[in-house]
Amino acid sequence: MEIAAARVATFHYTLTDDDGNVIDSSKNASPLPYFHGGGNIVPGLEKALEGRKAGDTLNVDVQPEEGYGLRNDSLVQAVPRQAFQGIDTIEPGMQFQAQGGAGPMLVTVVEVGDTEVKIDGNHPLAGKTLHFAIEVVDVRESTDDEKQAGQVARAA
Repeated sequence: MEIAAARVATFHYTLTDDDGNVIDSSKNASPLPYFHGGGNIVPGLEKALEGRKAGDTLNVDVQPEEGYGLRNDSLVQAVPRQAFQGIDTIEPGMQFQAQGGAGPMLVTVVEVGDTEVKIDGNHPLAGKTLHFAIEVVDVRESTDDEKQAGQVARAA
């Protein structure tokens, strides 16, 4: 059975950066299931998986436009330190949930000053080419509930 719209595919992956450093991997964990066509994984990877079958292995390079997008410099902002009330230690690299114009977003602390904290609302992989090594483990028809939800049903 091929990966196609409204089917559930399960795959192992290793994601590396341009220098070959591993960013994320499912090798020592369970493979990742996803509902094909639901927009639940980056578009470039979803396109590359279309038509693949269980047992297929492939390497996919996803450009930023089809991954986590290009970096948007307007998402880097200085905010008053008092916006972090109740948090004693703020260090670069820490991530927080913030309320943006389009709803909740994850921000990363870039720089900490006495009165201001510089945050970055870009996804940490924005602007980067994503290099995936993929092994398709399984492809199956989705359930009616999965079709209605547009995503894989999570085990209870």
